[in-house]
Amino acid sequence: MTMHVARQGDPHIDAQGWLSTATRLPSPNFEARPGDAVPTLIVVHNISLPPDDFTTNSIADFFLNKLDHDAHPYFDHLRGMRVSAHFVIRRDGAIEQFVSCDERAWHAGVSSFCGRERCNDFSIGVELEGSDCVPFEDAQYRALVALVRVVVKRYPIDAVAGHSDIAPGRKTDPGPHFDWPRLRHDSALPPSFFPFQSNI
Repeated sequence: MTMHVARQGDPHIDAQGWLSTATRLPSPNFEARPGDAVPTLIVVHNISLPPDDFTTNSIADFFLNKLDHDAHPYFDHLRGMRVSAHFVIRRDGAIEQFVSCDERAWHAGVSSFCGRERCNDFSIGVELEGSDCVPFEDAQYRALVALVRVVVKRYPIDAVAGHSDIAPGRKTDPGPHFDWPRLRHDSALPPSFFPFQSNI
């Protein structure tokens, strides 16, 4: 594995789809987007491994296929799973990138957005280190807003949704503590970008 350390300066996504200010941890769990598909959707998730434990590097290990499945009982059911997201935002706001935005990461699973199936084909997945049980950190919102702005500038994004929006009944993240009005306000995106958030 080759780790590229985040660069200083104004964030941007380079010609290969990598965020200049993210720590780059290339995952093997990706593939080309089908046909001429481009990202038009940002999907917000939460993740912690083990659940509600924010002190480990297990998320990165999982996305890199290096997780020690014997290290915790919860990890046993993850054996054989191959998962990734484009970005992970840690509790302190640090951003890690695992897959180029130009490629198809494996974050959404069986999913549908406005009648369009297979959301991985046309989305960028952002995992916030967290859970359905606790609020997210201010640093995470600041990092997410900055990331959303950069992604929207680089790609023809026209919507932001939660994993629970595109996989209802199967997924619950980013969960009840995620502050959608805050993301809407701080990102300055129009309400049309949030089709599942009628209250904002």
